[in-house]
Order: sequence, then structure tokens, then C-alpha cells
Amino acid sequence: MEKLIEALNIFLKYGNPDYPTHCEHDVLYVVGYEPDDFSPDDLAELNELGFKWSDSDEAFTSFLYGSA
Repeated sequence: MEKLIEALNIFLKYGNPDYPTHCEHDVLYVVGYEPDDFSPDDLAELNELGFKWSDSDEAFTSFLYGSA
């Protein structure tokens, strides 16, 4: 839980969109953000926390925090 909250706090630094998450097929999607808006350090930290940018989904995705 701690790592998920840490990741969400990084996202919060870059905005507070309505309805920012979606979970489907064991994947948690975080939408409403663009990777170019993030600092390189924050992108690296999100990657370490399990969130990767998906061009095809236009969202950050994580298989660590998706539905079980």
C-alpha cells in the first residue's frame, strides 16, 4: 500500500484530474497525465514503483496494483 500511495503522490504533484484511475484485466490505468510533463527523476521513480507509460493506452499502467 505504501508504494501505491507514494506513486499517487507523485501523480498529484502534476495535477488532480477527475476520475484518474481505471482498472481492467489486472491492470491499473492512471489517466489525465502526459509523460513529457514529468521530471526525469519522477518518471524513474514511477517506473521503480511499477508504473510505466503506455503509448497505446495513453496512460500510465501498472500490473502490480490492478485487480486480482
